[in-house]
This record gives sequence, C-alpha cells and structure tokens, in this order.
Amino acid sequence: MLNAIDRALALAAMALLLALLASVTAGVVTRAAGDPLIWTDELSRFLMIWLAAIGWMLASRRRGHIRIRYFVDQLPALPRQLLERLLLLAVASFGAGLAAYGFDLVTRNLDIDATTLPVSMSVMYAPIVLVGFGTMAQAISELFTALAAK
Repeated sequence: MLNAIDRALALAAMALLLALLASVTAGVVTRAAGDPLIWTDELSRFLMIWLAAIGWMLASRRRGHIRIRYFVDQLPALPRQLLERLLLLAVASFGAGLAAYGFDLVTRNLDIDATTLPVSMSVMYAPIVLVGFGTMAQAISELFTALAAK
C-alpha cells in the first residue's frame, strides 16, 4: 500500500514538473513573440505550490528532510528515545494544525476566483491540507514504529 502511495507521489511530482516547465516555456516564448499569454504566470504559481507540497510529502516518506541530530545523539538511550517520541508527537500535532488551518483557508477561498484561470483560489490552498494530513500520518506511523521497538 505504501509503495503504491510513494509511486503515485513520484508520478504526480513528475507530471507537475512537466506541466510547470510547459507553462513557463509557453510564457517565455509568447512574451518573446510579443503576444504573451497572461495565464501562464498564475498557472505556474499554482503548479509550483502543488509541486512543493508533493515534494514535501515525498521527502517525508523518504525521511529526507534536514534533521540535526547532534545533541539528540549525545543523550543516553532512554532520554533519547523519549525525546524522539516527543518530537514525533510534536510533528504529528503540527501536521494536524496545518491540515486544520489549510481546510479553513480552502473554505474561505471557495468563492474567490483566480485572476486569469477559471478556477477557485482554494486550489492554491488545498495542498496545505494534504501536506498536513501526510505529515501527521507519517509522524504517527513513525511513532508507532518507535513504540513497538521498545
């Protein structure tokens, strides 16, 4: 199941990157031709936000985020394990708060249209909800793994 999620995230990132490249290229080419497409900047902005969110989730799944462990690694085993679990609880809480805040942003922007695209501005905020739930789920999963390793 998790392998399928990881694969879907990687494919989504690839598709978003290709769409972003196409949008930016279309903007550059049409500007150089003297007849710019006005929607390419806004589409690029939306795609960049979604790509960053998918990248965040991929990095979380691969444990690829920067983490400074020097001080934690200096602790004896029991305090280190307790601190790790506390940090995972903090990350899960952060994810839950992010999802709740993102949901509020999405609902507040449902009736606001994008400037040049026929979509709601809530599309720009929806990735916050996904990242929040993803961060929370990853932290809870790692917490259960840490608790089982007692």
